[in-house]
Amino acid sequence: MNRLGKKRLDVALAIAGYATGGAAAAAAPTPGFELPKQVLFTASDILMYGSIWRTYFEEDLSEKHLLDMLAELGIVTIAACGTAYLVGRASTALICEISDWAGPLGWGVAAVVSGSLAGLSGMAWAVYCDRRYHELHPASLSA
Repeated sequence: MNRLGKKRLDVALAIAGYATGGAAAAAAPTPGFELPKQVLFTASDILMYGSIWRTYFEEDLSEKHLLDMLAELGIVTIAACGTAYLVGRASTALICEISDWAGPLGWGVAAVVSGSLAGLSGMAWAVYCDRRYHELHPASLSA
C-alpha cells in the first residue's frame, strides 16, 4: 500500500472510531441533558478533525492554518457549513431527547443519527484534507 493509501486507511479508521464512540455515547439515555451532551460531541468532532489533519500533514492544525483555510474557502462557505453543523447538532439533540422516551428502540435511533452526523462531517473534512494534500504533493497521485 502506498503512503497516500495508508493515510486514507488511517483516516477512515479514525472517523469510524470517533463516529462509533459518539454513537455509543448518544445511545445512553440522558433525559434533559441532551444539549450539553452535544457540546461534548462537538469537542470530540474537533479532536477528530485535528486527528485527520495530523494524519495527512504530520503536523498539528494550528490557528494560522485554520485562518488560511477559512480565507481560502471563503466566509460564505464557512458560515453555511457552520450553520449546517449547528443545525445538525441541535436536531440530533432534539431527536435524542425525544428518543429517550421511546426506550431501547429510540436509543438505537439516537445512536445511528449521532454516529452518522459525526461520520459524515468527518468524511467531508477528510475529502478536503485529501484534496489539499494532492495540491501540496502532486506526485502522490502517481505514487
